[in-house]
Parts: sequence; C-alpha cells; structure tokens
Amino acid sequence: MCTGGCAKCLGTTLIPLAVLCTLANILLFFPGGKVVENNLHITDEVWYFGGILGSGVSMTFPALVFLGLKNNDCCGCCGNESCGKRFAMFSSTIFAAVGVLGAGYCFVLSAVALNRGPKCYTGTQWTYPFQDGNYLSNHTLWNMCQSPENIVPWNLTLFSLLLVMSGIQAVLCGIQVVNGLFGTICGDCKCCGCCG
Repeated sequence: MCTGGCAKCLGTTLIPLAVLCTLANILLFFPGGKVVENNLHITDEVWYFGGILGSGVSMTFPALVFLGLKNNDCCGCCGNESCGKRFAMFSSTIFAAVGVLGAGYCFVLSAVALNRGPKCYTGTQWTYPFQDGNYLSNHTLWNMCQSPENIVPWNLTLFSLLLVMSGIQAVLCGIQVVNGLFGTICGDCKCCGCCG
C-alpha cells in the first residue's frame, strides 16, 4: 500500500470538508437566514466556533501536510537527508491527531447544540425553550419559537451538517494516524532507493 498516496487522497477530501464546515458555522451567525439585531440572540454554541476553528482552520494544517507527503522523496525532506520519508510519515501522524481533536471539538459542540436546541423568542423572553432534545421528535414544539422565523430547522440543518462532516473528518484523520504509523514502520512503496 502506498502510504503517501493514501495520505494525499485523505488530504484532498479534508479540504472541501473544512471549507463546508466553516461556511456552515458562518451561516449560524444569521439565524433563520437573517441578520440579528442583538448578538445575544444567537445560540451560544455558535460562538464557540466549532465549525470555523475545530473543523475548519485546524483541519487545513493536517490536510496540507497529507497533500505534501506524496511529493516528499525518500532521501530527505526540507533539504535534510537524515529526515527521510519515515519521519515525514511520523509527523503526519501528529498532525492527524490534531485533526482528530479539532473534528472532535466540532462534533461535541454540534451534538450539544442539537440536544439543547436554538435560542429564540418565545413571546415573553429570549431563551432555550427545549429540553434534552425533546423537539427533535415532536415538531409541534417548534411553534414555541416565534422569532427568528424558521430558526429551528435552520439550526437543526446546519448543526446536523457540522456533526456529520466533523465525524467524517475525525474518521479520515484516524485513518491517517494508522496510515502514518504504518508508513513510519514500513516506509512507502514509492521509495527511490537512493538512501541505500
């Protein structure tokens, strides 16, 4: 198995997922697709930037490292002959672990947000009217949120997307941890043999 080629494939998949997670988090700042008058009316979990920091920015570093592994030669990396392909694969394992942590952060935040429900105006105050995800199976409860319009399906859709995409990112980075360890121990099938 070509560990460098596998890493490049994983990196290619992680880039669009990171962009989509960032966009989903940005859209959550506009409840129901509208600009809010007061930032305190935005769901708290949006402000933790799970999609922007966890599955967005922190995912670009592992993805770029994975993409660069295919281009490293066996004689060295960064101009250092003692480095080698195995060290590059080992460093990718560390970046993959960072990716797992970032994706895990987004996954947990999204799960908490889905369970808690959106912050909305109930007619008397801005609050979280739902308890322990009870609104997920009972759509009649959605009428409790009077403003912003369509906030429940908006948050439900975007946080669900973040949950799924961050889960996929965590799995892909987990695969690279195993792939990187395999490449560290066994090397890559594309070795040129110039290191002896």
